[in-house]
Amino acid sequence: MAEPSNAVSLWSQYLGARLAAAAVTAFPVDHNLNTADALGGWMHRLDKRHRRRARDHIAASFPEWTDRRIDAAVRGSFTHFFRLLFDVLHTPRTLHRATWSQRIAFDGLGESLGLLNAGRPCLMLTGHIGNWEVFGYLMALLGYRVDALARPIDNRLVNGWLMGIREARGLRIITKFNATDRMMATLDAGGSLAFIADQNAGDKGLFVPFFGRMASSYKSIGLLAMTRRVPILCGAAHRVPAGDRLYRFELHSEDVIHPRDWDDQPDPLFYITARYNRAMERMVRRHPEQYLWMHRRWKSRPPWERKARPMPDAVVDKLKSLPWMTAGELDRLRAGSA
Repeated sequence: MAEPSNAVSLWSQYLGARLAAAAVTAFPVDHNLNTADALGGWMHRLDKRHRRRARDHIAASFPEWTDRRIDAAVRGSFTHFFRLLFDVLHTPRTLHRATWSQRIAFDGLGESLGLLNAGRPCLMLTGHIGNWEVFGYLMALLGYRVDALARPIDNRLVNGWLMGIREARGLRIITKFNATDRMMATLDAGGSLAFIADQNAGDKGLFVPFFGRMASSYKSIGLLAMTRRVPILCGAAHRVPAGDRLYRFELHSEDVIHPRDWDDQPDPLFYITARYNRAMERMVRRHPEQYLWMHRRWKSRPPWERKARPMPDAVVDKLKSLPWMTAGELDRLRAGSA
């Protein structure tokens, strides 16, 4: 979507957003998250297109689930999306040095924190899982240098305001302008680059398994890790309510991929990309209702599927080379390409 073509549209969108934010943040965060639940339920009923897409994605990802469980996850995903919107507005005043320990718990971060504490440059990956904004925000709040890649919002006034919220505690946002130079400078300084790594990468992406289907992923993350010889930290911030506190999260490290792990692989780029997608799948399985199922993760299809051909033997061999691949999973992937 292009930026509004005139000043009236530009400012009206900005002022509307600021007024809505002021109304939201006038109330306590946990109270507002209950309001978000109501809005999510309302949107779930009205938005048939995204409801159908989310249901199709969940049904394909969890073929063993009953219809009732699938529908519950769809509703939960809509509710989760609205909670995220409210989270972003409340985060600067809710999550700071005096309060973060009351709102955040850690799980399995030992190795990841060890690398960060040693000043090792690394890549930090998450997906549209849990609250990805809190994940990078807290790392910066705790004093780690984190630069996150993000697409700017088309309205420059709204973009500037939201960037200020996201960068309030030290997280730095890299947009597409001068991105390469800033990314290299961050790694040279021993910092971390944070990516949301589950976007559909288009027809020319690298297709690897994700929930039993081949999904298009960007090659750039694996290539950057290989070129700079940096580890990849895969994790997420899942919401874990406690009592009446809905704004409470658990930061979890799902996997750490070291250069030594891919050095002996027949296709290192395929291995890296498949492994971090596997980590994200495990993150989703922890709390399926906290995944953004309505986004089009499987929109692009592999070239052999587009030509109505079976999966090529070369791709089958790459899948077989993955240490965690099972015969059943391979059969499922091949069946999806038949």
